[in-house]
Amino acid sequence: MMSSRRPSERRPSDRRPSGVSSRRPSIDPWRLIPMDKASHVGGSDDFNVVFIGAGNIMFVAPIDTYSKLGRRLKVVALIDPAIERATAVLQKKCDSFVVSAYQDTRVFKTLDDFVKSMSPKDRPRAVIVGSPPMFRGSLQPGRDIEMQILKHFPGIAMFIEKPIATGPPHEIGDAFTIAKAISESKTICSVGYMLRYLKAVQMMKQIIEENNLTVMATIARYACAYEAIAKPDWWDKSKSAGPVIEQGTHFCDLSRYFGGEVDISTVSAHSLEWDENAGHLSKISIDESKIAPENRIPRVTTATWKYDSGAVGSFTHVVALHDTNYSCELEVLVNPYVQPVLYVRRPGDELEQAIRFPDDDPFFSEVSNLIDVIEDIEEDPEAAQILSTYDDAVRTYELTWAIRQAAERSRAAKLQASAEAAKAEKLEAA
Repeated sequence: MMSSRRPSERRPSDRRPSGVSSRRPSIDPWRLIPMDKASHVGGSDDFNVVFIGAGNIMFVAPIDTYSKLGRRLKVVALIDPAIERATAVLQKKCDSFVVSAYQDTRVFKTLDDFVKSMSPKDRPRAVIVGSPPMFRGSLQPGRDIEMQILKHFPGIAMFIEKPIATGPPHEIGDAFTIAKAISESKTICSVGYMLRYLKAVQMMKQIIEENNLTVMATIARYACAYEAIAKPDWWDKSKSAGPVIEQGTHFCDLSRYFGGEVDISTVSAHSLEWDENAGHLSKISIDESKIAPENRIPRVTTATWKYDSGAVGSFTHVVALHDTNYSCELEVLVNPYVQPVLYVRRPGDELEQAIRFPDDDPFFSEVSNLIDVIEDIEEDPEAAQILSTYDDAVRTYELTWAIRQAAERSRAAKLQASAEAAKAEKLEAA
């Protein structure tokens, strides 16, 4: 596994000074308003969008946050190789209140098919990529959708779901190449780490910045409710890349958002595996015996690392909870998937303050900011910002792979030690 691990390529001169490592782009938390309180973006011209992928992330998740555009929104194409499924989900949209956005949408099997039949009036303002992550984030044909978009639609904005990929670790370099191409072409690109857009998160950033504080440590925990996860691929590391890369990525990203760049060479991790006594799960909704033993996911992964600033980070992912409620924490941030509560001890005050955000909608805030950046309608340069660039998302992806590989090395070392001990005991008995 060591040979496939990507060493940190950032030379000391490339790194930001330690005092600036936690200073990431931020937004005034009170600018983040729910969808029902937002004004439609004015204008009479159509805002054409291409959707790539017809899965749940595009149509079950709150993708209608794009309704901020009102009747200007026109989804000119839905691209998915499963034509029948794509047509079915499109029909549901045409039967809903957003019919004006979807009534003229055409379905295509590939992006090339759309490009060949596209008329000038169909040219998109943005391309939304929600196809499975194993089909993006690479330079390999068929998995290079970002490069295809840059080729066919130079200058057109992109939104990419997270994680940016779930390919093999040796392709992380491909993802950095894509990030460089996006940056050098000055293409607007946002990646779907929506938790950065939580009011609680932005208030934490505001408190840190206003008080000129230095982040010393980040402590993150993500415990998922596995009973409701009925997708076989999620339980198979060869298909989903494992829960840290596919799911825990949100909290690895938030850790980086506050702690800064990670020294990848310092990542250390351990895991509780499916075949260990404590790793037995009683309510798995799929037949795990159909998955090769070496591809079954760990039940717990815990990791530590050093940031370039000298600060330390830790992250624990747990597959253990029943029912449907997750339990997630980042230092003072609690349950960001439900109703976040921010617990703060301000400098000079021993009392802990609890701040609640009952109407927060990070999905809408994420898309709203992207639209405002594309439309370039804000006079205030601090009003709308993309908080997760492609390059930033690749660094989160790199961290999650480093965690998985470190845990696998620890397990391999333990198994080898056990085997050697058993062999020695056998020889001694003989």
